[in-house]
Amino acid sequence: MAQFRLPANSRIEKGRTFPAAEGATRVKRFLVYRYDPDTGDNPRMDTYEVDLDRCGPMVLDALIKIKNEIDPTLTFRRSCREGICGSCAMNIDGTNTLACIKSIEEVNEDVKVYPLPHMPVVKDLVPDLTNFYAQYASIKPWLQSRTPAPPDQERLQSKEDQLKINDPSACILCACCSTSCPSYWWNGDRYLGPAALLAAYRWLVDSRDEATGERLDDLEDPFRLYRCHTIMNCTRTCPKNLNPAQAIAETKKLLMERRH
Repeated sequence: MAQFRLPANSRIEKGRTFPAAEGATRVKRFLVYRYDPDTGDNPRMDTYEVDLDRCGPMVLDALIKIKNEIDPTLTFRRSCREGICGSCAMNIDGTNTLACIKSIEEVNEDVKVYPLPHMPVVKDLVPDLTNFYAQYASIKPWLQSRTPAPPDQERLQSKEDQLKINDPSACILCACCSTSCPSYWWNGDRYLGPAALLAAYRWLVDSRDEATGERLDDLEDPFRLYRCHTIMNCTRTCPKNLNPAQAIAETKKLLMERRH
């Protein structure tokens, strides 16, 4: 019978435990993925006991407290703390989300924190997003127009046309959707993934853009678009409540309509 096991150097080991300060009464345990490629050691899960009476309400607050007061070696990305920049995307309690908008109280037991899944890890909770950003750049996420811009005003569009791009434009490129997608796990080198395809759709339906044909040509490929199997993980996990799966389906419809 076939056996599937991680390589020996990828198996997660039990790490250190950092107990809460004496006298703490409302303690929550945070199990945090730790990995430092410079040491050559296996990944491990360190346990931090945090006094919630001296901590903010969000998981990011706890991580900042851990780094500032308990273990300064912990590494993670963060910036706005308002769910806008997407920097603190990670896997919390089994779901990709933003640490700054994930309430500690939403997790009933220990809070398990991992980096975004199926991405190379730079260190601890920091994934390598080089390929993710390259795929975003490949869809040419800027206005392409052959018509000269009006000399005395912006390129105008109707309210109805603006509504078409309103939601896709709200994507913050946190990568929660793409890293939740099994098709992206298996074909991340060729399948663009939900985030890049949502961005591509945003420009396909922009009434001011004049490169629709070229954009569709770039997507008509067995892997770049059609590896989507409508699993819907992307839509379920999006912290901005966007719908990449619908955008991908609409893009497929545009290609079908062009053929007929």
